[in-house]
Amino acid sequence: MDKKVKQCIEMLRQLVSDVQGAPYPGEDINKELYSIWYEHAQSAAVACFEYLDENFPEESKEVSKKFDKLFK
Repeated sequence: MDKKVKQCIEMLRQLVSDVQGAPYPGEDINKELYSIWYEHAQSAAVACFEYLDENFPEESKEVSKKFDKLFK
């Protein structure tokens, strides 16, 4: 497995981990806890998207084409 794929897998694992740690949205949710979780999840998601766009541009174009077809 090449270095790019290994790094991508690690970033995706971190993103999934952050999303899995989401606080349950109940009435008594702590706003500070939610804000901390949200920042971690957003940061991981942005890092993944930037990495994928930078290192796998052709795949990104194909995904965009598929989305375009879905919404026509």
